Amino acid sequence: MCAAAASVMMTAAVANAEPTLELMIQEAAGLLHHSCESLAEVTGNDEEAIISVVEKMVAVSLINREIDILDHATTEEEKEMLRTAFIVELKEGCEADRKALLAGIVDSAVKDVLGL
Repeated sequence: MCAAAASVMMTAAVANAEPTLELMIQEAAGLLHHSCESLAEVTGNDEEAIISVVEKMVAVSLINREIDILDHATTEEEKEMLRTAFIVELKEGCEADRKALLAGIVDSAVKDVLGL
């Protein structure tokens, strides 16, 4: 799970969502019960599958908080800094409690990285 977290990108835009974002939210609804540990188990530690789930959870977090990521980062360099900080927060959250709900860890990482 931690190796996969290193590849996660915080790229979702917010609200008034395009169809792909709305689909991500619908798909995330069926995944919110997973912990870091259970997601790793059900995906067989498939990095792409884990990244896909985390991206959906990030989208939900951003929409729930009515955040437009472009308000926090407009350049690729700024976005990369956010991604790097997010990865650190996600890894620390999962390492601290592998049985904690991943959606909560993702939401806390989003909040902390964006200084909310």
